[in-house]
Amino acid sequence: MASKRLSLGLDISTQSISAVLIDIDSRELIYQYSLDYQKDTRLKKFGIQGQNYILPPAHDGEANQPVKMFMAAIEALFADMKAAGVPMRDILVCNTSAQQHSHAYLGHKARTIFGRLNIPGADKSNLLKILDGSFALDIVPTWMTSDTVKQADYIRTFMGGQEKMIQASGSNSPARFTGAVIRKIAEQFPQGYQDTEHVHLLSSLIPAVLTGNSRVPLDYGNSCGMSMMEYATKDWSVKLVKAVADGLPGGESTLRNKLLPIVSPLTIDGRIATFFIERYGFSPDCRILAGSGDNPQSKVLVTGNLLSLGSSFVNMTATDGKHLDMSGASNAMYDGIGRPFMFSCRTNGALVWDQLRAVHGLKKDEYEPAEKALQETQAGRFMAFWQPRDESFPVSGKYDLVRTTHNGPDLGADYSGLIETTLGTIYLYSNSFAKASTEPLYVTGGANKSPEIIRRIAAIWNQPVVRIDEAGAALGAAAAGAYAFLKTTGKEVKIEEINKKLLKKGDLIHPMPADVNAYHAAGGYLEQLAAAADKIIKEHPSK
Repeated sequence: MASKRLSLGLDISTQSISAVLIDIDSRELIYQYSLDYQKDTRLKKFGIQGQNYILPPAHDGEANQPVKMFMAAIEALFADMKAAGVPMRDILVCNTSAQQHSHAYLGHKARTIFGRLNIPGADKSNLLKILDGSFALDIVPTWMTSDTVKQADYIRTFMGGQEKMIQASGSNSPARFTGAVIRKIAEQFPQGYQDTEHVHLLSSLIPAVLTGNSRVPLDYGNSCGMSMMEYATKDWSVKLVKAVADGLPGGESTLRNKLLPIVSPLTIDGRIATFFIERYGFSPDCRILAGSGDNPQSKVLVTGNLLSLGSSFVNMTATDGKHLDMSGASNAMYDGIGRPFMFSCRTNGALVWDQLRAVHGLKKDEYEPAEKALQETQAGRFMAFWQPRDESFPVSGKYDLVRTTHNGPDLGADYSGLIETTLGTIYLYSNSFAKASTEPLYVTGGANKSPEIIRRIAAIWNQPVVRIDEAGAALGAAAAGAYAFLKTTGKEVKIEEINKKLLKKGDLIHPMPADVNAYHAAGGYLEQLAAAADKIIKEHPSK
């Protein structure tokens, strides 16, 4: 039987490592597999704890994971794939996704040590032993790191304030971005910083391991989240690097030397290392891509706009790459094939909707009474606001349930009011940078099962909506990998052709004219919401 041509997508997330295999030619998903760091006996020994899967923090806001865990995870995943009979030799391209902003510190011996992976016979050892001594610090500060507000403020101030920071980097120096964390690490571990030859994003560290080359580049999709890349040019900014390095040992020149080149996420870093060929049966022709972060790789699967209704709500909005969010609430990025988009995360998402149903005596999974109440409640009539947690989109503080259109508790008024103010706020705050799209709005996440919620989304965005199943970053990485491979063969292909079979889509749902009028008419719901939300934000500033 003729062999297939396969694309492997790897996702190194906070809680697990996942693999997705797709057939490059038939565009079909043929294999998926995941290992949980805390449940797998080979991985849980590295000391991570709790629901956040991090090492015990020394103080609030510290969020590190052990770098060795990720090395062990790669081996455990490949070992299981081989044991399951996965045709490893048919994998012709491997593309990586990893938790955005997370990064590692490679020491001065890393180049020589990584090179051992290309020496025949290295498969007699394991990855951890081969790479021993290559890391200046044994931790990976993750995207959850939040003890860097002081450092993030310093970077923004050095740049001349919010407007100049956003114009340069596309974002307003968030505390979790890599640049602020590097400043913190250099202050906290000066010797480790001094011993660092290169700083790798987790998404570029994995290709470095897979190729046996510690000096592979970073991609510009994930580098957007470092507060050091100039968004427009997709390259390191002299002033941003100066801002991050100001006052650190060696200053700008030392930090700049620790940074590797920035390239397209579709760049081929090289072929897979001898170690993986000998031990797991990969083809010597398997290409390793530069890869990207989990958000950029998830966006690969959707050409237009993607709204994810999870515990938090994520809005990925396609842009022209020129219009930025000058309010500082959203972050300008590029996806895993290089298209610009804006990433917005609303912290108070579906969990708050769950809490509201509980206020009305409904159980967590008791949706039918709430759905019936939505059916019986006119769209665009009520407003209810509730933020149990500080909010980043738009930036504001927490507050208890506020009813602005009605007094006492009423399930229909409260539930429709909270849903519509939440969705309407996301829409309003995305308007300044969203470009017109001929694509429908794609909606994923648990709440997309509600016909009444989807009905309101279609009318608020005033465009057709399509429900899609959860579209993971590993699948996006595999799709981008297939796209990159076909380009190397000279075949012109559109990413939409690859995604068409991979994405499980529902029917096209068109907005109802009466609903659209209720939201968008002059003096209507959205106009009133903008004024009401602005008032509440001013009354509850973020602290």
